[in-house]
Amino acid sequence: MSEEVAKKKPKSGWLNVLVDYGPLLVFFLTYKIYAPETSDPAGEILAVIRGTGAFIIAALAALAASKWLLGKVSPMLWLSTVLIVGFGALTIYFQNERFIQWKPTIIYVGFGVLLLGGWMKGKPLLKYLLEAAFEGLSHEGWLILSRNWGLFFFALAVLNTVLMYTISFESWLAAKLWLFMPLSFLFTFTQIPMLLKHGMDLGADEEVLENPPHE
Repeated sequence: MSEEVAKKKPKSGWLNVLVDYGPLLVFFLTYKIYAPETSDPAGEILAVIRGTGAFIIAALAALAASKWLLGKVSPMLWLSTVLIVGFGALTIYFQNERFIQWKPTIIYVGFGVLLLGGWMKGKPLLKYLLEAAFEGLSHEGWLILSRNWGLFFFALAVLNTVLMYTISFESWLAAKLWLFMPLSFLFTFTQIPMLLKHGMDLGADEEVLENPPHE
């Protein structure tokens, strides 16, 4: 009986991708629907606020879908949902363009500090967040992965800060989808040789690519 239940619960695949990135897509679609056609800072902020509200609802729906369809909620999904709801509520409350832009930098720096702090203490925090996504990976491999992602998050924080002062608000929003997300996937891909060297199961490649850590 337990084997039949396990077969009905997909372990990974595109359903995981939808759960992880569906809410982000909902945010951008909602923003595009309400974004002003001409330059209007107040209108853009309003569009972001509406998109954020949709983002929060979609994130909670993804959490419920993961529990129902996948049979579990990963620690990473719990964490990302808490961040989305918490910072999303602050975004709606403050309704400030600079806060919206600084928010990713704050999150990236926070992740970077936690991961590098854990690495220096010999504790690979990513291991607890990603669970069995990297099956067979050794303790040393987890430490290296945590260190690398910590440094990468700091790099994203610097990039985000530079962009918020050099491009328009609308272009900055587009960069969140068309620059930061591809960079995250590319960085995840570059880690695969190291992961394989430190014991990761070859069958885990697909899940690694589909579920990189994200804000």
